[in-house]
Amino acid sequence: MFCINVWVKVKDPVRVAEVATHLTEAARSSRTEPGCQQFDLYQSQADISRFLLVEGWESEQAWQAHRQAAAYTQIYQPLVLPHVERDGHISTKLV
Repeated sequence: MFCINVWVKVKDPVRVAEVATHLTEAARSSRTEPGCQQFDLYQSQADISRFLLVEGWESEQAWQAHRQAAAYTQIYQPLVLPHVERDGHISTKLV
């Protein structure tokens, strides 16, 4: 499985609810894509402006295809990315 964990932090606290809505929509859509084995979205209780995306894809190719799909190109890229700082990590699941 190809795994990536992405921390996003909303830059303007006024936009937290808006970004949460878009992230939720993108996550739900991503789960329906071919090769998606896991797509979870978490919001920090300590800092509500921080979100964690935990993604598991069948392969790197499935993840690359995701980056061309509607969830990424029509929601995440135009509606989320302009309002957040992003820190993504391709990861290895140990257990």
